[in-house]
Amino acid sequence: MSTAPSDGGDDGGVEDALLRPVRTGNAFEDTVSRLLQTVRLGVVAPGGSLPPERELALRLGVSRDTVREAIRSLADAGYLVSRRGRYGGTFVVDKLPPAAHHGTDGAEEIDLDDVLRLREILEVGAVRAAAGRTLSAAEREGVWSRLQDVRGSSPADYRRLDSRLHLTLAELAGSPSLLPLVADARTKVNVFLDHLPLLPRNIAHSDEQHETIVIAVLTGDADRAAAAMEEHLAGSAALLRAFLS
Repeated sequence: MSTAPSDGGDDGGVEDALLRPVRTGNAFEDTVSRLLQTVRLGVVAPGGSLPPERELALRLGVSRDTVREAIRSLADAGYLVSRRGRYGGTFVVDKLPPAAHHGTDGAEEIDLDDVLRLREILEVGAVRAAAGRTLSAAEREGVWSRLQDVRGSSPADYRRLDSRLHLTLAELAGSPSLLPLVADARTKVNVFLDHLPLLPRNIAHSDEQHETIVIAVLTGDADRAAAAMEEHLAGSAALLRAFLS
């Protein structure tokens, strides 16, 4: 897979977890959902290319026709563009469509308190597990790179790169089954986060918390990693409840 030059790092593990075999009963819907998660969570950045249709079909366990229909649907919705020729393929658009203005639409189907609690359980446990593992040089370099990406991001890219950092931390837990759960919870939280303004002070505080979490993971301090993540998520939850109540 090729990605935008500014991406850096390797999202292979995250991508593999998201682009796993779908349920055959809802092959088309699940394929659209998996591809959309991959795009909206920034695993494939704006301007980056998706794997070829044949590879996607094999990885998702569906037919090429299903993949083609899903790609066409997401292209019609403004997320993907197909290009022909030697350097052709399916690419994420340079500028993603704005998040839907849910109000009570869409968001009403998500129990905010429930998804925030689930996110806490999953992500606090994930960093505790990650800190308890012996990480490879590539894993250590990758999560540090993701941290720097967030710190240097523009407001337009912040949510996407923040999501990628959290997914990378979950990946370091070493449980392939965990990552899709974290991604699903994050996708639901993003429905609400997209309604929040980016407050400079909150972003600066989040950057500090992210660094504390990453350093704790890299130094094997499981208790500090878990406590820092719990505090970080509590801050996000407080803002969500304040703005959305």
